[in-house]
Amino acid sequence: MSVADTFGLGFMTFAFFLGAGNLIFPPFAGMLAGENMSWAMIGFLITAVGLPLSGLIAVARAKGNVMGMLPAFAATALAVAIYIIIGPAFAAPRTGLVAYEIGVRPFLEHTSAVYHIAGLELNVTQMWSTLSFFVIAMVLALFPGKLLDNVGKVLTPLLLTLLVVLAISVIMFTGSAPAAPQGDYASQPLAKGIIEGYNTMDTLASLMFGMLIIDVLKKKGVSDPKAQTRYLVRAAIIAASGLAFVYVSLFFLGTSAGDLAKGTTNGGQILTNFVDFQFGSLGTILLSTVVSLACLTTAVGLIVACSEFFEELIPAFSYRPLVVFFSAICALVANVGLSQLISISIPVLVTIYPVAIALVAITFVTTKLARPEFSHRLVLSVALVFGIIDGLKAAGVDMSALKFLPLFDDGMAWVIPTFFTIIACVAIPRHKSLEAKA
Repeated sequence: MSVADTFGLGFMTFAFFLGAGNLIFPPFAGMLAGENMSWAMIGFLITAVGLPLSGLIAVARAKGNVMGMLPAFAATALAVAIYIIIGPAFAAPRTGLVAYEIGVRPFLEHTSAVYHIAGLELNVTQMWSTLSFFVIAMVLALFPGKLLDNVGKVLTPLLLTLLVVLAISVIMFTGSAPAAPQGDYASQPLAKGIIEGYNTMDTLASLMFGMLIIDVLKKKGVSDPKAQTRYLVRAAIIAASGLAFVYVSLFFLGTSAGDLAKGTTNGGQILTNFVDFQFGSLGTILLSTVVSLACLTTAVGLIVACSEFFEELIPAFSYRPLVVFFSAICALVANVGLSQLISISIPVLVTIYPVAIALVAITFVTTKLARPEFSHRLVLSVALVFGIIDGLKAAGVDMSALKFLPLFDDGMAWVIPTFFTIIACVAIPRHKSLEAKA
């Protein structure tokens, strides 16, 4: 592959990861972290940039079959969980909400009526906006063609250009001094930043995207596994650099936003307020249009991917009914509201992320394992058990009896047990009979 092909692959990988939803987390985290922004940003970059990069490399090292050491049932269960999380449960509905927050809400003179139904607050304008959004997404997913690909090819460079302009304007922006950190950002900013990075869901997505990129390389004639790994690593580094650039600038925006962040409940509102302040109504219109279309292409991609996965998994289900089903679920879930959806997703992500991270970590040392299948299963089981503990704690369940666990207060009780389990698996000596068979 030429240098241009490699950079093209890198920008494609960057586009895979940078959904418009990723733009809403760094500004809000930067605002809440205030004076502790540096530590919070480091934590966020670990899980929102470092881990997806590692995930792609792990997929390459495993030749595209990163779950190959797991029992068929466990591998299927993990894949189903990931597709549901990045599909109808959280990521896909979030695209509709971000499109509403950035593409519709800034142009409303008054907030619409809010009704309380079954304990939920239902915003009428938000309901019609997200319903329309997912009807369009459903139609495009039912009849996929070159139109969406062409729109994506135009949108990605345009969105990247806007982000570069935004980053430059943030650097030149004379904002307010960082405020006092709020909540967990005051006592444990690094750990809180790490947990906040889970919200991007990019580590989970990297396990799927890695296989897609390998397929792209095969279509370009790169069939040698070592060459695939080499090009995938280069593409991952390019994508990670782009993501880091975007996240750092948005963190600084949130920290220096001052009055622009007053009364906001999510990063989308901070971003919109800043663009309106710096560039006026024309800037707001351009941002809302590009982000809304980017959200739409992301939503269609997620709905298509989930429908194709479950059609292959369960042959009794056909593609088009699945598209309609997932689109309806997305529209329903979206009406929880952006802030509420993010809050609900945290316990789930805190539970599943340790498993994904453990899978990536154990993949890197697979060649050093005497019993690779047993080791993979043991490490992921340990990560899941302690991930459930962290998830229950994040959900508000009283887990104080386990307060003695290291990093329990930080929401990362899984780290040390999983780390030592990996070390123990690597330390198991190779049996001579096993070496002879190898």
